Amino acid sequence: MIRIRALTAAVAGVLVAAAVPLVGTTHPAAASDNGQAVRPAMGWSSWSFVRRQPTEAKIKAQADALVASGLKDHGFVHVNLDDFWQKCDSNGFTVDSYGRWAVDTAKFPDGIKAVADYVHSKGLKFGFYVTPGIAKNAVTRNTPIEGTSYHAKDIADTSKTEKNYNCKNMYYIDYSRPGAQEFVNSWAEQFASWGVDYLKIDGVGSQDVPDVRAWSQALRGTGRPITFGLSNNLPIADAPTWRQLANSWRTQGDVECYCGPGDNGSGYPLTDWPHVSARFNTAASWQPYAGPGGWNDLDSLEIGNGDQVGLTADQRRSHLTLWAMAAAPLLLGTDLTRLDTVDKAMLTNDRLLGVDQDGVAAKRIVNSGVKQVWSKKESDGRYVVALFNTGTSGSSTVSVNWSQVGFSGSGDVTDLWSGSHKGVTADSYSATLRPGETRLIRVEPVDSPKAAAASLRYPG
Repeated sequence: MIRIRALTAAVAGVLVAAAVPLVGTTHPAAASDNGQAVRPAMGWSSWSFVRRQPTEAKIKAQADALVASGLKDHGFVHVNLDDFWQKCDSNGFTVDSYGRWAVDTAKFPDGIKAVADYVHSKGLKFGFYVTPGIAKNAVTRNTPIEGTSYHAKDIADTSKTEKNYNCKNMYYIDYSRPGAQEFVNSWAEQFASWGVDYLKIDGVGSQDVPDVRAWSQALRGTGRPITFGLSNNLPIADAPTWRQLANSWRTQGDVECYCGPGDNGSGYPLTDWPHVSARFNTAASWQPYAGPGGWNDLDSLEIGNGDQVGLTADQRRSHLTLWAMAAAPLLLGTDLTRLDTVDKAMLTNDRLLGVDQDGVAAKRIVNSGVKQVWSKKESDGRYVVALFNTGTSGSSTVSVNWSQVGFSGSGDVTDLWSGSHKGVTADSYSATLRPGETRLIRVEPVDSPKAAAASLRYPG
C-alpha cells in the first residue's frame, strides 16, 4: 500500500519536517524568512490561456472550475491574475492619484478587490502582477507619494526605462532618494488592502535587485502574508539574492510557444515539447537553490486541455514529473472550464503531487543523449527516481544503478504514476520508454525496517 495519506497531507499544506536533501548537496542557508512558501505554490495563472484579455468574469470562472473539478481538494488553491489588468494611454500606464497603475474598469468593472473577495469566498488565494519602476504618467503629472511630502519626480531616474511587456514607459526608481521605498510601500499596502495573497513581479534582472529588495520589504511591512514570486529568466549568478528576498524565481523564459493562431501567438497550442524539455538543463543547474521558503519556478504547467496544448499525453506526464521532481510551483496555465479527463487524472494523482510537495529538489544523475535520470531522497529515507526519454522518436531503454541513486544492494520499487508495487529489484532499475515518456518510482532500500515491513505486505 502506497503511503497516500502522508502525501495527501503534504499536498494539503500540512507542515512536516524539512526533507533531507540528497547526499552531497546542500541548500544555501539564507532563505526568505517571510513565512511563505514552505511548500511550492499550487494553483492557476491567467497568462498562458487567457493571455492579454483577462476579465472579472474569466477569473471567476476559473476559480469556480478549480473548485468544481476537485483540483482545490488536491492542493491547487492559487488563482493568479497576470498582466493586462491595467489601463493604458498613449504615454503608458494610466495612474491613480498616487502614481500607481490604474485598473482597466472595462475588464474589471467592480475592481480588483471584488475579484479577490470572490476568490477568497471559494476558499482559494488570489494572486496579482506588477513590474519594477514608476510609470511615465506618474512622473509627468508629478503625483504625490502617499503619506509623504515627496512626489514622483523626486524618485524617478528618467534616463533609464524599465522592462515592461504591456504599456511600456516605466522609468527606473532611484532607491537612494527619499520617498522611493515609501512609493513601493504605498503600492504594496494597496495590494494588501485588495486581498492579494501572491505577487508576481515580472521583467526582473540583475539590475532590479534594488526593486526586489524594496518590494520584499514592502510586502512584509503590510502585515499580510503574501507569497513573492520573481519573473522571468533570472540570472543564476544572483540566485542567493533571489533566495534571500523572494519565494520563487523563474529560471528560464516563457514555457509558452506563442505559436497559436491568435494575436501575439495566443490560442492553442499553448506550448511545445522543445519549450518544456529545455527545462531539464535549467532545473539541473538551479537545483541547489531550492528549498523551504524559496523554489525554482519552471513556469506554468500546461496540463488540463489534452493534446491541443501542444504535448502528447506521454509528454504531459513527463512535464508534470519534471516539475514535481524539481519541487517547482505547480501553476496551471490551461482552461480549467474545459478540463480533459486524461489530464484531470494526472492532476489529481496525489502520489505525483506529493513528490512535488515533499520539499526536495531532485538532482540529475544520468544525462546521456535522450536518456535522463533524476533522484531525490525524502525525509523518511526513501528515494524517488524519475527516468525520462526526452527524444521525439524511437523507444529507449533508460537504466540507473542504485549506487547512483545513493544506496547499495536491492530496492523495493513502487510505480508512482500507476500506484502498482513492482517488488524488490537488485542493484539497478531499467525501463524501456516511448519518446517523451517517463517512469517515476519510489524505492526503499531493502535493508531498512520499512522495507522489511513492505516485503511482508507484498509476499512473493
